[in-house]
Amino acid sequence: MLLRGPKIGITPKPGGKGVVGMPVYLWTEKGSETYGPNTANASAGGISVTATAKVSKIVWRMGDGTTVTCTTAGTPYRPEYGKKPSPDCGHRYTVPSSTTTSGKFHVTATSTWTIDWQVTGGGQSGQLAEIRDSAVDITVAEVQVLN
Repeated sequence: MLLRGPKIGITPKPGGKGVVGMPVYLWTEKGSETYGPNTANASAGGISVTATAKVSKIVWRMGDGTTVTCTTAGTPYRPEYGKKPSPDCGHRYTVPSSTTTSGKFHVTATSTWTIDWQVTGGGQSGQLAEIRDSAVDITVAEVQVLN
């Protein structure tokens, strides 16, 4: 069973520029290795074990001191959403990334995988947890209005 960190989706996209005060959408691809469910079976000596893993939460560290905890995979941003905030997993920056030494916000997404296992015919079961990380850097600028 291969469990990976989130395949990060974020607006603004890495390489692009976001704007202070605009909604930031956070999401991950819903693949078996990036969000689950992911199921594996193993047998030995007449005993079979089945394990199913799925992400129970993703903790996003936004690079500005803010942490966002999401219990869904998030909603990918689409242009027709405009300035609407994400319905389930989002953030708004209040300062530009130029306030950091690198000029970018380093965003880290940490998935907590919950793995339920059970022994077929043995009546035993349990739960394990695994942690996986991914990260991206994004630029957020401040808009200046002149009269």
